[in-house]
Parts: sequence; C-alpha cells; structure tokens
Amino acid sequence: MLNTLTKLNLLDVVALKENLSKHHLKMGQVGTIVEELAPDVYEVEFSDNDGQTYAMLPLKSEQLIKLYFAPET
Repeated sequence: MLNTLTKLNLLDVVALKENLSKHHLKMGQVGTIVEELAPDVYEVEFSDNDGQTYAMLPLKSEQLIKLYFAPET
C-alpha cells in the first residue's frame, strides 16, 4: 500500500513496475493517470512523443511508481 507521500493523483506521471506483455508494454514505460476508477485503481494513458495514445488501461497502484521531476519542498 502506498503511504501519503507517494499517493497517486490525477495527472501524475507514472512508470510501470512490471512488463504487461498482453498490452505490449514494458517495465519502465511512462504514462499519465487520467482517471481514478476505484481506490488504488487508475486509468493510465500511454502516449508517444507526438502525443498519440498507444495504450490506455486500468492499473493498480502497486503496478506503478510515481515519477518526480523536481525535489519535493
């Protein structure tokens, strides 16, 4: 379970912690949370460099790691 410092929120950038072969996604691929579907279940959108979505699927929080681009203040 995530603690409060790593709670996932709408529009957070996340990376996969595991391969999802069925969906052609590899560990480390980066996506954005676009909806909270249930407690600890999120719709994550994966897009290419041109902004075209190539995958969108529900994922559990334990399958994701939140990415940070600046130090927390």
